Amino acid sequence: MVDILSIVAPVFGLITLGYVFGWRGWLSSTAEQGVTEFAFHLAIPALLFKTIISADFANVSVAGVWLSFYGAVITVYVASVFGTKFLLGRPQLDAASIAMSSMFGNAVMLGIPISLTTFGPAAAAPLALVLSIHAPLLWLISTLHANIASRDVGSSAADIVTTLFRDLGRNPIIVGIVLGGIWRFSGLQMPEVGMKVLSLLAQAGVPAALVALGLSLVRFEIKGQVPTLAMIVTLKLALLPLVAFFLGRYVFGLDALSLGVVTIIACAPTGANAYIFANKTGRAVNSASGAVALGTVISALTVSVWLAFLKS
Repeated sequence: MVDILSIVAPVFGLITLGYVFGWRGWLSSTAEQGVTEFAFHLAIPALLFKTIISADFANVSVAGVWLSFYGAVITVYVASVFGTKFLLGRPQLDAASIAMSSMFGNAVMLGIPISLTTFGPAAAAPLALVLSIHAPLLWLISTLHANIASRDVGSSAADIVTTLFRDLGRNPIIVGIVLGGIWRFSGLQMPEVGMKVLSLLAQAGVPAALVALGLSLVRFEIKGQVPTLAMIVTLKLALLPLVAFFLGRYVFGLDALSLGVVTIIACAPTGANAYIFANKTGRAVNSASGAVALGTVISALTVSVWLAFLKS
């Protein structure tokens, strides 16, 4: 238990610190914007770039990691679509936003720090694999679903994909991943000075991201229909990591490190991207906001339980 607390307490402590400073107004909205922009426009992209160019992929099953994690994602996606219709009785126009809230976890802000704290630098390889297609794939699935549900005949699948990848191409985190992949496959060696700069930025990225998460939670409220919120939180914090663990352990035979990282990323609570998507579509916005706020609070417990289980 002491080991688990030594991992979880600092992570959620920084989130709480950011929330308190934002709630009390001790950090202004300008400061919040500055911390967030530093974390997600510079520090986290640098961390991901460094992770990809230096990670050892030799002993990692690429297919196993992807199929374990994204097999669980697809399972939750299907469950949320059926749940939206048959359990909640909500229109299918809401299904894409509810599905996004159920499967898009805060992999960057929580998955990275918890994985690195738990497993050390060795976690970099499976982390990089999962994150390399995380945002593009989930945004693509949800955007196509939303357009099909709304019967938006004015947008072809090609237009949707083109617009999506143009938007993702402006995302600094995606840019950091892509540039890291290009650098790695180029075979070039990073100069020592460049690696030191990346290391310093990477060290600052995790605490800045956690404080930024806490600051952002001030804007999210636990609201929305109780049944919808309960279903989203259950799918995200319970079913997704459970299926990811089962697939990784019993179907694809992942090694302990990869299995642990995949499970930890899967048990990350709903991320702000789900709220952004809900706002964009105008569907289930309150439920997405509630899932981010309530899910983050509950995840302090669920993440601890999963860490204890994995360590056993």
